[in-house]
Amino acid sequence: MSLPPCFADRREAGQYLGRYLVELGFARSRDGDPALVLALPRGGVPVAYEVARALGAVLDVLLVRKIGAPGYPELALGAVVEGDAGGSGPHTVVNDDPWARRALESGAFDAERGRQLGEICRRQQRYRQGRPVAAMAGRRVIVVDDGVATGATMRAALDAVRMAGAAEVIAAAPVGSADGIDTLRGVADQVVCLNIPPNFGAVGAFYLDFTQTSDDEALSLLRDAGCTPPVPTPGTWPRNDGASGEFRNGGPAAH
Repeated sequence: MSLPPCFADRREAGQYLGRYLVELGFARSRDGDPALVLALPRGGVPVAYEVARALGAVLDVLLVRKIGAPGYPELALGAVVEGDAGGSGPHTVVNDDPWARRALESGAFDAERGRQLGEICRRQQRYRQGRPVAAMAGRRVIVVDDGVATGATMRAALDAVRMAGAAEVIAAAPVGSADGIDTLRGVADQVVCLNIPPNFGAVGAFYLDFTQTSDDEALSLLRDAGCTPPVPTPGTWPRNDGASGEFRNGGPAAH
């Protein structure tokens, strides 16, 4: 598939990702049920909205929060994800590195985890009026974000989906670092990433418009997705250029 050097915005990235997932066969239902596309808010919602439209899938959000280092909130020590409708409690992933180990020993990790659980509760009320995430048992579940850096947030989400009994767990993103994508392969049945550049830098570098997604925008898209569109067929998309492999060489990768 031919891709632009930068996506215009998250919606365009979702259109490309949705197209590729259709070409991989994910638009076909599993045992008669549509796939469940779970967006990691807020930035993953516009991407997942377009993916769900392309696949004729059900869209919901899975609330995951990064656990940052004390004084360095952008440095991920791990992540925590909300519990599911089956009664599982919140699930936590801890990075295997010296920063995370020191934060665990000092108690800073647990303190930040508690703050992020509070934010998850706020977003549960905001996005679902306190209802749990859609049931996942026995379903094909595709977890979507706008990009994968360390992989901690996506990994926590995939672990939670697996624990909720999903029949098939797919990770999907428009762009990701090689190291971050590698961390997902052991927890997902398949990892689909359009662009795995050799020099990653940051997710936002691959978007012309990477403005922060607001709650209002995310809620508007989720409301609009209440009516599932018809399932397309691969033949309705523009012709695939036939490129394969990672976008290091001009094409997407499905691992």
